[in-house]
Amino acid sequence: MTIDEALSRPTISVPDAGKLFFGLARNAAYEAARSGDIPTVKIGGRIMVPVVPLAAKLGLRTKFGDAA
Repeated sequence: MTIDEALSRPTISVPDAGKLFFGLARNAAYEAARSGDIPTVKIGGRIMVPVVPLAAKLGLRTKFGDAA
């Protein structure tokens, strides 16, 4: 997944968010999510990262909802 692909989705996985936006490995990404450095939501049994708040935190614009 690329950053452009991530910015076009409503949520991404914790490992993807950690790797793409912060250069973190899987365990470090989950630790950052646990500590609140990466915003998360629980959907069913999965922990996901909402892209809009994460992008806003980093000063990026999302493409989620843009016309094709």
